[in-house]
Amino acid sequence: MHEIKYKQIGSIHSPFKEVEGMSIQPTGAQGVKGTVEVFAKYCAGLKDLEDFSHIFLIYHFHLAVGYSLEAKPFLDKEARGVLSMRGPARPNPIGISVVRLIKVEGCALYIEDVDIVDGTPLLDIKPYVPDFDGRTGERVGWLSEKSRHVRHERSDRRFSPEENEQ
Repeated sequence: MHEIKYKQIGSIHSPFKEVEGMSIQPTGAQGVKGTVEVFAKYCAGLKDLEDFSHIFLIYHFHLAVGYSLEAKPFLDKEARGVLSMRGPARPNPIGISVVRLIKVEGCALYIEDVDIVDGTPLLDIKPYVPDFDGRTGERVGWLSEKSRHVRHERSDRRFSPEENEQ
């Protein structure tokens, strides 16, 4: 196997100073404002981004330590396969969120609907394009009766280092 390395291209800033108590998905963080600081050497890559209403933020779950291939997700009491959920404790701790892009000023992006802890390392940005990305899912697995509760669910310590040691 090859080692794969990514470069941090910026940092995500939000009002969430710790994981506990924050929204677990962007739909539960509607109206929560944040900023993305893109490092100067990558700033030219933001050209034309302001014309999009939403963007994907791809980031490193920097607070995740270890993982288990099965865990209890936020919306369930039963252990599920880590690859069938969106929790941070996974073999490659990569996160993805769709957020509303309010404006671009220099190397700063002003965003809303942020469900990301302050100081999270940014790996990439991609524009959200409904014709490319909008899908009506036919099956949503174990989440079929649970996903509508996501707006009210908040993070707890279940994916913290102490919990993963058990």
